[in-house]
Amino acid sequence: MEQSQLTVDVKRLAESLRELPELVAKPVLIVVSGLPGTGKSYFCRRLAERLASIILESDAFRRVLFPSPSYSLAESGRLFKAVHRLIKELLGKGVSVILDATNLSERYREYLYSIAERLEVKLILVRIEAPASVVRERLRARLENTEESSDADWEVYQKMKHSVDKITRKHYAVDSSRDITPVLDKIMREVRR
Repeated sequence: MEQSQLTVDVKRLAESLRELPELVAKPVLIVVSGLPGTGKSYFCRRLAERLASIILESDAFRRVLFPSPSYSLAESGRLFKAVHRLIKELLGKGVSVILDATNLSERYREYLYSIAERLEVKLILVRIEAPASVVRERLRARLENTEESSDADWEVYQKMKHSVDKITRKHYAVDSSRDITPVLDKIMREVRR
């Protein structure tokens, strides 16, 4: 991708963000992974209620850059190059970041690991899951909600579930069909540690 296109994309994504939270001396990068409908966005919102942070939601960002998304590899590549640059900029300013994306491939997560290592920020990994019956119902309800930024449906979930790589690093596993409060508590303790 041309450098100027990347700069334009990052600027557009940054302008789409709500007001930034208070800056901190030691920001954290929280990478949330999971299939569509597992409850990632809900989990991220609940976490952001407790942590001065900004949620970077890949589905919303995709619509900023691509009003009629194709979900092609080229489109995803362009999107995530801009997202990664924005993560670096925000962490560099002292803003804690929660990345809400499927993040299913370890190969792609490794780039996020390297961002955290280069910037010397704490990295917290979270894998969200839910029983298939719960996911199916959530995805059905999502299609009726015009406020929802994701287009993923049960068919997309079925296709994507075969591409989930195991997270090779220490991470939190969350079943979002249960009470998520204990995991939120553990993450906040780790953030403060």
